[in-house]
Amino acid sequence: MKSKTRSETMEETRARLLLSARRSFGADGYAAAVMDELTAAAGVTRGALYHHFGDKKGLLLAVAQALDAEIDAEIARAEGETPEPWPAFKQRCRAYLQAVTTPEAQRILLRDAPAVLGADYVQAGQRQCVGAIAERLSALMEAGLIRRADPRALARLIHGALVEGACWAAGAERPAEALAQTLDALEPLLEGLRLSV
Repeated sequence: MKSKTRSETMEETRARLLLSARRSFGADGYAAAVMDELTAAAGVTRGALYHHFGDKKGLLLAVAQALDAEIDAEIARAEGETPEPWPAFKQRCRAYLQAVTTPEAQRILLRDAPAVLGADYVQAGQRQCVGAIAERLSALMEAGLIRRADPRALARLIHGALVEGACWAAGAERPAEALAQTLDALEPLLEGLRLSV
């Protein structure tokens, strides 16, 4: 029973550190985050941070992974609300744009994580996203709903368009307006894939 309580405490400490770091990184950015302030806000020592995450960079990786997982769940939920495969795919793309252009995701996932964590982090995320898109495109092709092309090549093009659109909208002077324009432009872009019925 004693070890279970200790394990729960370690999980709680980790969760508090993640929450504190996410608030700090999301509001002020990675470079401006001060570890002593972050750990004080979490109610833990700096040693706890090193124990759970190794260093500030390890903490950023954990925050980015947690935020990515939340966004993946949001996207899956949005996709699942539409029963037909083609509208569901389009909804998935729209949900991605909406999720990654929030100020928190913009700061952590689009700016700081790629800059701090480097090419390996970016490429791993790209592989996962491209794989998920390619899988859906293959199914849509098999169902005769969209034009045939190499699914992975097409997935890379769509992924690139989504990421570029998200970065543009997030960095625009009026982000909400730019996001609306990006979402509007996404429709004819994707509809160009569709086979006429």
